[in-house]
Amino acid sequence: GGMNITNSTASDGYLHWNDLLIDISPFAWANIGVSAAIGVSVLGAAWGIFVTGSSLVGAAIKAPRIRSKNLISVIFCEAVAIYGVIMAIILETKAGTPPPQFMVPGLEGVYKLSFSGYGIFAAGLVVGLSNLCCGICVGIVGSSCALSDAQNPALFVKILVVEIFGSALGLFGVIVGIIMTAGCSFQDTR
Repeated sequence: GGMNITNSTASDGYLHWNDLLIDISPFAWANIGVSAAIGVSVLGAAWGIFVTGSSLVGAAIKAPRIRSKNLISVIFCEAVAIYGVIMAIILETKAGTPPPQFMVPGLEGVYKLSFSGYGIFAAGLVVGLSNLCCGICVGIVGSSCALSDAQNPALFVKILVVEIFGSALGLFGVIVGIIMTAGCSFQDTR
């Protein structure tokens, strides 16, 4: 049978989501955040490269002159992955190696560990998701840049400016992620 919520005890299972979430180690939350920063950023970069690259190859059949200068759009997409790598390195240095007595006595140490774990997790999500959106944005704008450049070379620089603004979205996520983790550290829990 199923678990009877009204008569259950803690040994029967988790009664609330917060019980489950609190039982997950802060170090696990931090490492999931690091993984999200790099993994979702790379997903955004790959998506952007796919969209831009396929349009670039297709348009270059009709106008071969666009091949080299439109590679800048692919480079902008790759920069999104680099933002994720940089943030993963920064977040991992904040997570570091757990100290031997990682659950220090007293609630203040536990709160500091939880704050750091959740903070690094949230920063990883912010960076990853902003870079996912940035990669998609840069990919779509890069695609339109290649297609419009094939039709009218005068449009290249104008659309490139829009692509630069789209690329800045990823940097916003990196900046917010750095600010979010300013007080996060597992090294000193006192």
